[in-house]
Amino acid sequence: MTNEISALQSEKLTALLHYLKTSSSYYQRIFLEKGIDIETIKTVEDLTKIPFTTKDDLALYNDDFLCVSKSEISDFVTTSGTLSDPVAFYLTDKDVERLANNEAEAFKCANGSKNDIYQLMTTIDRRFMAGLAYWMGARKMGAGMIRVGPGAPFLQWESIQRFSPTVLIAIPSFIPRLIDYALENNIDFKSSSVQSILCIGEPIRNPDFTFNELGKRITSQWDVKLYSTYASTEMGAAFTECTEGKGGHLNPDLLILEVVDEEGNIVGESEMGEVVVTTLGVEGMPLLRYKTGDLCNVYYEPCACGRMSTRLGPVVGRKQQMIKFKGTTIFPPALFDVLDMVPEIDLYQVVVSKNEFGNDEISILLPMNLETPIFKEKLHSLFKSRLRVTPLLSFITAQELNHRIFKQEKRKPEKLIYI
Repeated sequence: MTNEISALQSEKLTALLHYLKTSSSYYQRIFLEKGIDIETIKTVEDLTKIPFTTKDDLALYNDDFLCVSKSEISDFVTTSGTLSDPVAFYLTDKDVERLANNEAEAFKCANGSKNDIYQLMTTIDRRFMAGLAYWMGARKMGAGMIRVGPGAPFLQWESIQRFSPTVLIAIPSFIPRLIDYALENNIDFKSSSVQSILCIGEPIRNPDFTFNELGKRITSQWDVKLYSTYASTEMGAAFTECTEGKGGHLNPDLLILEVVDEEGNIVGESEMGEVVVTTLGVEGMPLLRYKTGDLCNVYYEPCACGRMSTRLGPVVGRKQQMIKFKGTTIFPPALFDVLDMVPEIDLYQVVVSKNEFGNDEISILLPMNLETPIFKEKLHSLFKSRLRVTPLLSFITAQELNHRIFKQEKRKPEKLIYI
């Protein structure tokens, strides 16, 4: 990171600390309890004097983080609640404008311009911050946006053929379904207007930046450019890949990034740690040293694209989602990667539970039409060779599996559940 970026962030950090001291009942309490004198925190390096904020803190003291009156809130959103109950986030007009600025910059980082037409394949309602951010970002940049929403392959293709979008914004595991629909209905998808896909919510790369099985599955069938993104409601910002495809770039105007080990120490170049963010320019619910729970490799060296900002590799896993199965430590993306290797599998759900001894058990739910001895042996061998362990395979009707994965009350497909 350059001295110029460091100076900018230190200046914004000072302003944030004074704002929190006067406006946030949660951080007022923390500063008092921990004896923190904010005047001694002058640089980003001084942040270590402040304790981390955790997801539990946010859930337990949710409204204490609010720095303005609720009459000043213009948009009410919640986190996705993947591992716990959704947490409320409150955005002022200024925060919504910050979202727009972030996404416009993210689009530009992914080679976007005002000449592009984006097709949004995620929801813009259901208290979902990201959908709003994409629409606002395109508007800010001067680009067009087709708000189709999730699912509905027919409507997606009808919109592509009618409006000729250049970029799709989608959860990447939906793209193979989109391709299958095109093949089944004689749609010449390879000659469509689509040039690139902005992939959200799921990794498409391995830690070494090669495509994972999902990324390979898409690009082997469709000659489109894939851009990976990493974001969350809590940070109200995104790390987005450039054309080099070597990690998502930090927007230093909006976030201070720390990547830390188990002891809370900053990790070195290309090492893996937990992503910790401090939000800059947030008016409604700013956060100091917020531990996301996401584990990523971090890259401090300048990118070949010329940007000097820190980059994050794909999410390797979430600390809370670490599974200890038959003596082997596994993160869900490793399971997804094996399943995405198998062309016959278009739907699956990973179910993690505890047995009577309190140990983790893993079951893979698959469509009933795949239940043959040959297929089961093939999948068992694949898991054994890639992960050294074999989860239990269960087969249910495609209709029931669809219902389990694509729940009406959920904003994202439930590829993973804990029971």
